[in-house]
Amino acid sequence: MDLRKLKTLIDLVSDSNVSELEITEAEGTVRIVKAPPQPVVQYAQLPPQAPVPYVMTPPAAPASAPAATAPAAATEASPPQTPGHVLKSPMVGTFYRASSPGAAPFVEVGDAVKTGQTLCIIEAMKILNEIECDKDGVVKAILAENGQAVEFGQPLFVIE
Repeated sequence: MDLRKLKTLIDLVSDSNVSELEITEAEGTVRIVKAPPQPVVQYAQLPPQAPVPYVMTPPAAPASAPAATAPAAATEASPPQTPGHVLKSPMVGTFYRASSPGAAPFVEVGDAVKTGQTLCIIEAMKILNEIECDKDGVVKAILAENGQAVEFGQPLFVIE
């Protein structure tokens, strides 16, 4: 098949609704496939802006909420205030009281603890991080539940 005839067939396929054409002649077989149109993606260049500082502000109370119920809700959401040293989570992760599901917890309420003793494990990014006590004393409260997700700075234990 000569080149002019082939070019004519390509032009016919591209101008028509035909998506595929196959022709067999004595010299061989020619197959022409029209690719679907590719979407054109354009990215807009935005002008540079000064970074906006992130300021953490408390959420505004709904205007329709009565003022009498707002203080009651705030006291329910906050953890109980127990006097003593509060050990806070040093990272975001999942709180575990024991080294494995069937094992005994590292500490219980009322246990005497020493500085450097493991109190719990926080799993972050598939790494088990032992959280150690930073003060000698007695465990007065355990503020997180086993298997619960904890945030950075969240109170975990009260030690007195």
